[in-house]
Amino acid sequence: MPEISTPHLKLLYDISRSLHGLIEIDQLLPFVVNSTKDLLDTEGCSVILLDEAGRELYFPWVSPENSVIAERLRKLRMPADKGIAGTVVQTGQSLRVPDVQADGRFYSEVDQQTGGATRSILCAPLRTQRGIIGVIECINKRTGRFTEADLTFLEALAGGVAVAIENARLYETLKLSEARLRDEVALLARERHALHRFADIVGSSPAMEKVFRLAESALTSPITVLLQGETGSGKEIIARAIHFHSARKDKPFIAVNCGAFTETLLESELFGYRKGAFTGAMADKRGLFEAADGGTIFLDEVGDTPPSMQVKLLRVLERGEFLPVGATEARTVDTRVISATHKDLLDEIRAGRFREDLYYRLSAFPIRIPPLRERREDIALLVAHFLRRLSEKWGRDAVSVAPDAMDCLVRYAWPGNVRELQHEIERALTLAGSGTTLGPEHFSERVVGGGGAHAARLTGSLKQARDAFERDYVLRALRAHQGNVSHTARALGISRVMLQRKMKDFGLRQLV
Repeated sequence: MPEISTPHLKLLYDISRSLHGLIEIDQLLPFVVNSTKDLLDTEGCSVILLDEAGRELYFPWVSPENSVIAERLRKLRMPADKGIAGTVVQTGQSLRVPDVQADGRFYSEVDQQTGGATRSILCAPLRTQRGIIGVIECINKRTGRFTEADLTFLEALAGGVAVAIENARLYETLKLSEARLRDEVALLARERHALHRFADIVGSSPAMEKVFRLAESALTSPITVLLQGETGSGKEIIARAIHFHSARKDKPFIAVNCGAFTETLLESELFGYRKGAFTGAMADKRGLFEAADGGTIFLDEVGDTPPSMQVKLLRVLERGEFLPVGATEARTVDTRVISATHKDLLDEIRAGRFREDLYYRLSAFPIRIPPLRERREDIALLVAHFLRRLSEKWGRDAVSVAPDAMDCLVRYAWPGNVRELQHEIERALTLAGSGTTLGPEHFSERVVGGGGAHAARLTGSLKQARDAFERDYVLRALRAHQGNVSHTARALGISRVMLQRKMKDFGLRQLV
């Protein structure tokens, strides 16, 4: 084995000593390639790492003469079994190639894509206890040719570099684990009250019973759920219920509104970024997918996701991996995805605004949340629920709703759904002051006097109002199914005998 010269030994010692003091990879790799490039007097030096998941080689740090070539190399990925670097990774043996054009193993695609001109290569494997993680490579000796002594030096340097990279990765993993634990503790502390979220989902109508059945079915598997429903219909409450009653309940639940961010900010929010990725990125930041690792991420208004982000979401759903902004190495997560939208995604697909392949990934288990106007029989239950909660929270005596006021609430169309109803109850309770009964005067004009055909004032009791609504609803259902009692009963979620009894009570037999 050729001996290493004294200057090389001295520099090797200096580099090795410095490697032990550098923990951050972003500090480590530039130091290694710049020192090696200067020492061996080459036109370029690169640390090339192996992405085991994709079986690809990539360039996390390069130091060539030309900055344009450097930028192109950083974006480049090549097959792990191609080229001189690929050969070294596969065999574990260092290579000195004085004339790459005469060597059949040379992968010319790199030069073609970067505009470089490689003449000679020196390449040594980066070997750790768990195997070869990449190579360190020098190209184009400025004066003379690469020697065996140069190769011996690079091999000696590679051993220390590999250990330093492995240590830096372990340090980064520990930092991320520590941050993840801090996030989980904070999130679990905030969400402890949500462990019984099904209790907050109020409703006994057939439409809501179907939602309950579907949500319960989704508890036992990590299947991707798509919640479809109008704004304010309670999609996030359903998502929380699924999470906090599943096996992931002890891990984070993180909600993000995809429509609330610009495209650039959404990518940073979901996937995080590396220090220096853009102006103002002073430190690494974990994304929400990583913060929700082991738990659930709720993507609200996923239909508003920009097209370029849809591609990246698809990668997470298909492979469980993502690339933080400014990073060159993919990260993997085990995060359940529950998404929601008020849009018809099939219409969005036809309009070219949403990817069809992403839609089918997101909608593996769709659940439609009915608007409040389709489950008016739940309004009284919801009103009682909100009054009870608010009275406890505000320290008020029990409050009831007058029958004529309840008539107005039942007839109103509620375009803002459950959220609008909650705000209306809060407003009415505030206006009532110390009163214990809410009348029509405590509700807004749009509720008392609005609602179109359903807004006509009734003079009967609450039972009469409910009976009138139910009779009309059953009649429309029967007409929609051409009077077929079996089909109508199935659609209404009741038995055939029960439907026949209602038809008799409401005098509907002659009207169908």
